[in-house]
Amino acid sequence: MTRLKVWTVIPAVAVAMVAGGCVESTSTSGPGTDGVQLVQSGKLLTCAHLPYVPFQYKDGDKVVGFDVDVVDFAAKKLNVPQQVIDTPFDGIKSGADLNSSQCDVVAGAITINATRAQNFDFTIPYFEATQALLTKTGNDYKSLDALAGKKVGVQSDTTGEDYIKGWNAKHGGNITAVAFEDSALLEAAVKTGQVDASINDNGILYDYAKKNPDTQVSAEFNTNEQYGFGVKKGNAALLKVLNDAIKASAGDGTYAAAYEKWFGRKPSWQPGDQQPASPTTTSKG
Repeated sequence: MTRLKVWTVIPAVAVAMVAGGCVESTSTSGPGTDGVQLVQSGKLLTCAHLPYVPFQYKDGDKVVGFDVDVVDFAAKKLNVPQQVIDTPFDGIKSGADLNSSQCDVVAGAITINATRAQNFDFTIPYFEATQALLTKTGNDYKSLDALAGKKVGVQSDTTGEDYIKGWNAKHGGNITAVAFEDSALLEAAVKTGQVDASINDNGILYDYAKKNPDTQVSAEFNTNEQYGFGVKKGNAALLKVLNDAIKASAGDGTYAAAYEKWFGRKPSWQPGDQQPASPTTTSKG
């Protein structure tokens, strides 16, 4: 049985109480508004697989990150604090965490695709991404062709893993994919030489390379990916609150402020700029 870790995203007015790996807010906020029924009255529960810097990760006794801030836009509309539950990504992408009422929302740089859209309902896109290669500085692998016969790290159950599988299927399986459970292990494998390169979403790899100058992002692959948050199938009330909050943040500047806070630059894309008519089948991602 997997032991679940639970952290609360604590508003400035809340008082934190830490015990047994759980941070509980003493906020007395009432139940969600706008007809939203929450799994636990008085809080918005978000399932995420940690760490995935800078989208969500533990900083002391809190979970912080870009995704946390964007979901907080909706939590504020509901007048409740957000609490993040750390769970394996498989339970997130399959919808099992939502169906078992473990959480209200699933988050964590989840690429919108048709398979996942069968398991839960996606919000509108809130982030545009590509796949990228992380290498040691000086190893300028500009394409997957250059990595034929070498080891490439992938994060299990992500679109990066799917991308390598697809490339191998077309090119005779020349790349050895080495799977890691989370992004921290994936990134460390490049530094330690376990793999020649690692593939994952560009946002987290650029953040890692910025903090680790002995690594670099040597290439990006345009996979037409966009991220969305997920809610249980048929939970139209909560889906509307999330969508309205995302749209409002793009209009009032809070989305751009959060983006610049976590990525160090202004966004070139914002929610509403381009939205797919339906979930794509192209390839946490």
